Amino acid sequence: MDGVGESSESGSSLSSPKLSKSGSLRDDDACPRQVSPIRIGGSRNTSPLGRVGSRNTSPSRQKAIKTKPRGLDEETAATFVKAVYPDVQMEDNIWAMLPEDLLNEILARVPPFMIFRLRSVCRRWNSILQDSSFLKFHSQVPSHGPCLLTFWKNSQTPQCSVFSLPLKTWYRIPFTFLPQWAFWLVGSSGGLVCFSGLDGLTFKTLVCNPLTQTWRTLPSMHYNQQRQLILVVDRTDRFFKVIATSDIYGDKSLPTEVYDSRLDRWSLHQIMPAVNLCSSKMAYCDSRLYLETLSPLGLMMYRLDTGYWEHIPAKFPRSLLDGYLVAGTQKRLFLVGRIGLYSTLQSMRIWELDHTKVMWVEISRMPPKYFRALLRLSAERFECFGQDNLICFTSWNQGKNLLYDVDKKVWSWIAGCALQSYNSQVCFYEPRFDASIY
Repeated sequence: MDGVGESSESGSSLSSPKLSKSGSLRDDDACPRQVSPIRIGGSRNTSPLGRVGSRNTSPSRQKAIKTKPRGLDEETAATFVKAVYPDVQMEDNIWAMLPEDLLNEILARVPPFMIFRLRSVCRRWNSILQDSSFLKFHSQVPSHGPCLLTFWKNSQTPQCSVFSLPLKTWYRIPFTFLPQWAFWLVGSSGGLVCFSGLDGLTFKTLVCNPLTQTWRTLPSMHYNQQRQLILVVDRTDRFFKVIATSDIYGDKSLPTEVYDSRLDRWSLHQIMPAVNLCSSKMAYCDSRLYLETLSPLGLMMYRLDTGYWEHIPAKFPRSLLDGYLVAGTQKRLFLVGRIGLYSTLQSMRIWELDHTKVMWVEISRMPPKYFRALLRLSAERFECFGQDNLICFTSWNQGKNLLYDVDKKVWSWIAGCALQSYNSQVCFYEPRFDASIY
């Protein structure tokens, strides 16, 4: 069917993989090539199997080796101590003896990026992604955690890297299944990623699941123009919607269009009232879509349940140079921007909207050393986006990303992927195998 596709690589990954003599995967294996970690530097092997030749196995002579669990800093890792038993080995056939339900429940708790490496163990694990029982357990376990998805094109070839915040590791995901016209990264929600682009003179939109390598082109909108889009996934009823507001050039005479995956069609809604938008960035929070306006000053809010727009007179802080709306959890809406007329007196601040008083309340300020470094890296050209009370600042040249945890009030740097291009597009991403494109 035209417009619906699935990567040919995902089909070849069902073949039985091969292992080299050293136990590592060869480059010609189909399965593990889908997701591969990008490693920087070396690591020390602390596996008990590598301690060959130990003679004294008395409990009183056992040594304690400090290990660094993934995702923990040096101070936290120093408190973990692991006792090593050199002569204790797991039997090879122990996994074959586990009941099917127990095995699926165990694998469902494995980080998604590790599943591709585990698929090389046996034919049974190789077909795990097509197992309805595994997908059922996977949908019931907590999320792996937020990730940063970076998309760019080198010589018209789509490239993608994902940084796992819990594992603190970059992973490569092949995006060769994308058509050539898919150029703009719209965003991600609930495990799905949305792209848009021009196929000749036709504006098209698609959704895909990077982990399962499946994608689908959405039907054409009523008005064939480049639109500002946002993807919304309903985690409870397991469907998604795409909201199209004004076109990318600010033409607000177009009616708002909403795509519903259950109906597989676009529906027309109210035209946005005549306002002067100060930014094309949108934030979706609590079934409401928010945009910043200069005239009248405040926010334009689109209610997804009623299909109507309304104005919120929430005045912006004084001397605000640039503002970004960021959606948080539990109906929280944040405003991030610079304050100050002169560069030497500027600062980056974060406000939260008080829905009762309809006013912005300051909740945090970026420390001066982070603010100066961000401006130096980005040449004052940076983007800001967020998800689940996490706010990320990405620099223009993508050298580093700055992350702020609103709940923990912690700032931290994230090193960029060495393979990515300077014109990369970045968004938060939640890896899920059970996210359906239909």
